[in-house]
Parts: sequence; C-alpha cells; structure tokens
Amino acid sequence: MAIKRSGRKNTSSKQKNSFKTKSFNPLKSIKSPILRILSKVILYFVGISLFWVISLRFINPPITWLMIQRGFELKEQGKGFKLEKNWLNYDELSDNLKRAAIAGEDAHFMTHWGFDLKGIQNAIKKNAAGKKLRGGSTISQQVAKNVFLWPGRSWLRKGFETYFTVLIETFWSKKRILEVYLNIIEMGQGIYGADAAAGYYFSKNGSNLSKKQAALIIAILPNPRQWDARNPSAYVNRRANVIAKYMHHYTIPE
Repeated sequence: MAIKRSGRKNTSSKQKNSFKTKSFNPLKSIKSPILRILSKVILYFVGISLFWVISLRFINPPITWLMIQRGFELKEQGKGFKLEKNWLNYDELSDNLKRAAIAGEDAHFMTHWGFDLKGIQNAIKKNAAGKKLRGGSTISQQVAKNVFLWPGRSWLRKGFETYFTVLIETFWSKKRILEVYLNIIEMGQGIYGADAAAGYYFSKNGSNLSKKQAALIIAILPNPRQWDARNPSAYVNRRANVIAKYMHHYTIPE
C-alpha cells in the first residue's frame, strides 16, 4: 500500500511539473517573433546595402532620387521635365574643378574618414547662434545622401546618411568618391555633374575649365537653382575668388 501511495505522489508531482513547463508566457510569445523578424530585416538591409555600395564602386549610378524629384518639380512649374548630365571618368574631369571642389566644399577631404568634426561643430555653433543654417556636410556625406537616399531633412535620413558615408569611405577610394560627386551633384536647374554644368554655363566640356570657371561652378553649389555661374552675384563672385585663390594648396586623389 505504501508503495502505491508513493507512486500516486510521484505521478501528481510529474503532472504539476508538466503543467509548469507548458505554462503560457504571453510576453515571450509576442517578443520572439518580432525579434526574429527584426533580425532578418536588419540582416537583409545590411546585405543589400553592402552589395549596392560595392557594386557602385565599379558601376556608375545612372540616376538619383533627387534628379527625379527635381525633374517633376520643374514639370509642375510648367518648365518641362529637365535632366541634363553626361558622365566623365575621373581622368577626364578638369583638375581645376577637382581642386575647386575640395577647396570650396570640403577642405579636409583627403584626410578625414567621412566626417569633418570641426566643420560639424562650427555648423552647430552657427545654427545655435541663429545664423543662416549650414550643414557642415563633407563631400563623402553629400555623395551618400545624393546617391543612396532621398532629399529632405530628418533624423532618420541623417542616420542612414551616416551609415552609407561609413560604407563608401570603407569600400570606395577617395578618387571614386570625388569622381561620383562631380558627376551627380546638382549644379543648376536640371543640370547635374561637371560636364553638363560646363556646357550650360561656359559652352565647354568638363575636361577644360579655367580656375575661375571651376571656382564659379563650385561657388554656386550651396544654392545652384538660384545662383548662376554665368552671371554671379557679388557674393558668389567673392566666394569664387577665394576658392580660386586657395585651390592650388589642395592635393587631389591620384
């Protein structure tokens, strides 16, 4: 009899343990699928973005989101969809324009790893002082923003910009970054890249620009849809003169 009672207790104990093991945990059942999905999304995003960045190290980006958006904006204004661009390989681009771009847009381009910390700090100070807003973006950041992302200002886009800046600084050379920059940057209404800008403003190609012409094109980049390199304002002309004066101090990628 004692043995039988002991058996009943063991059975009861096993049932209780089984009940505890199979108990329902709502928090666990909700979190696990979400975490699995989130992990997959992150892995897919990293994989696709790496493939995208590495591919564009060798393949010239055919078009950007900004080009499309600006084209439709012009069409809505009754000016028609306009997109002028012509790719020039790095060795075909004017050395004057390369130096002007570094002198006017990113003085520490050859030495930084994608971010000009001093420039960012100065921009923050000027913005906090209520002066005209300035971004402090490097050439690398502008390439990341224009090639891989959408126009606009938001913390989300800034986060992606930082991510893609790190990637292109890791997988591209400075030479490739500057080449892409000078071929895709907005340089007028519907005008993108050095060759289209040189033809539009000076009836030249992007391989043959004087120091002053190169400096004028770079000088209008803060506001290329409003400023004109052919008929520069006093401010644009002063800015171009400063760029032309100092551009020979800057080395370019070889």
